[in-house]
Amino acid sequence: MHHRTAWQALGQNPLRVLRSSWPWRSFAYLLTGAAFGALTSTALALALVAGLVTLVLVVGPLILLGVALSGIAVSRFERWRLRLVDLDPVPDPHRAPEQPGAVGWLRTRLGETATWRELGFTAVSATALWWMDLLVLGFALVVPVLVMVSPLGDPDAWPLAVVGVCLLAPAPYTITAWAGARAAVTRLMLTPRDSELGHQLTDVRASRARLVDAFDAERRRIERDLHDGAQQRLVSLNVLLGLARLDAGPDLPLAEQLARAQEQVGLAVDELRELSRGVHPKALTDHGLAAAAENLAARSVLPVTVDVRLPHRMPVAVETTAYFVIAEALTNATKHSTATGVEVLARVHTDLLTLSVRDDGTGGASPEGGTGLTGLADRVAAADGRLRISSPPGGPTLVHVELPCR
Repeated sequence: MHHRTAWQALGQNPLRVLRSSWPWRSFAYLLTGAAFGALTSTALALALVAGLVTLVLVVGPLILLGVALSGIAVSRFERWRLRLVDLDPVPDPHRAPEQPGAVGWLRTRLGETATWRELGFTAVSATALWWMDLLVLGFALVVPVLVMVSPLGDPDAWPLAVVGVCLLAPAPYTITAWAGARAAVTRLMLTPRDSELGHQLTDVRASRARLVDAFDAERRRIERDLHDGAQQRLVSLNVLLGLARLDAGPDLPLAEQLARAQEQVGLAVDELRELSRGVHPKALTDHGLAAAAENLAARSVLPVTVDVRLPHRMPVAVETTAYFVIAEALTNATKHSTATGVEVLARVHTDLLTLSVRDDGTGGASPEGGTGLTGLADRVAAADGRLRISSPPGGPTLVHVELPCR
């Protein structure tokens, strides 16, 4: 069994504890804790005295501010050091600064509960924990060694050597036990609280929403460039080729070549129009999800029933995600399911858009099948939505999506 903490390792066979690396890791944890604690307590005591002495000067408040923020650096080192006896990392409780620059960072840190909790941990560590690390190491190792070597000056005191060996034997267990307890206290004090995790989750969601909006805006820009730029130039070229074909006359070989060129340009315009529609459909931009879904249904080779009733336009990211869910589901139904019909249903319930695409095919659709469902799930997740697929063997297949439209 692979143990994740020193506490868990103590629950195994005592001989296996001795053969494992946990006693050595625990020894390193306590030794570095004692050394770092002594250094930290000395530095903070000197800084606190210097700050109080120079309080009337400009430098005094700055020194005291540094003392108040010292818990951030100390706790970061403690979280890193904790990996010696606890393999599961402790998340950083601090959120990203609300404003750029040093002032923004300072304002965010001083307003966080985590900063002051880390300062409290630093005070506990500087006044108690490192002393206890030192005492445990002393009683577990130094005292038994001193008892063992005491008969060197008095041969008649050889029983003390036996006593020293007996005292030294449980030292690995004592050190590992205290290291596990010390690590548990550290994890308890430094683990982010639910409110802090909520702030971080909110920041992640906001950042993801900004990325989705930026991506959709870029798609719309590309669609406009294709429609208003390259597509219009090809249409103009097609008209010029038609005029040149009329000037050449129907009996010349040049007329036949111009006709073939005009046909190729027409095919290029159609392909570019399809590409533009795939990048970001114009019907979606101009008329909304219902019209775009009807457009997809009209172009599908399968009979598609569309029932999209929305009280108002949805946010751009929601409309775009829902559109591509419908498009991907119709594509999968056409290519993989041998379906004879598809139903598209969309409704808004309070601030939630529910979208269902159902086909009567043979079923068996799954993200592992390589039918684009994995990418679809990622797209829905990026919009903070949920995707559920029901596709038993023999069918039918139901793709159900819920998208928040706040």
